[in-house]
Amino acid sequence: MATGRPREFDLDERLDRALEVFWRQGYEGTALSDLTEAMGINRPSLYAAYGNKETLFRKALDRYVRGPASHVLTAQTEPTARAVVEALLRGAIAVATRGPGGCLFVQGALVTGEQNKSVRDEIAARRRASEAALSERFERARAEGDLPPDADCSALAHYVWSVSYGLSVQAAGGASRDDLERVADLTLAAWPPATPAPGASHRS
Repeated sequence: MATGRPREFDLDERLDRALEVFWRQGYEGTALSDLTEAMGINRPSLYAAYGNKETLFRKALDRYVRGPASHVLTAQTEPTARAVVEALLRGAIAVATRGPGGCLFVQGALVTGEQNKSVRDEIAARRRASEAALSERFERARAEGDLPPDADCSALAHYVWSVSYGLSVQAAGGASRDDLERVADLTLAAWPPATPAPGASHRS
């Protein structure tokens, strides 16, 4: 019985190459010729292995979340809300200053027109999911007394992600790591204190 010709390249390794291109150029700024050149494969092989450009981009987003941006998932396991935020911001700085520049969820969506609305919507949905997960983590922190009882967990999550994405934009614009670290330090310095234990002094 005849068998198909075995694939002659590593799927994950070539996907990493595509990720780098999307990360550097954004979705709309990336042509199929850019991808085939970077991945070292022709169009038929790209389509056979990954689907079309949009499908490849979605796979690259998944790869990004599991790889360079894996700090977003691991940060949720930190013991306090403040530690979660610090892990997110320090991780964002590390990614933005060692990769092609900025965050793929920001860079990938820049200058994305109506013809690529589905890609823009996909990135927006992933951002909303990350923000909702952080809000839930803050809800838990509030219930545990790690955040004040009147803390607006949804607003805090939106604030933290706004800072995180802002750090990425600044990095892409040439800001130094020291500059970004100072922004993170200021954010952490303003973080709401935990609820005082019963009997503790409420004086500052």
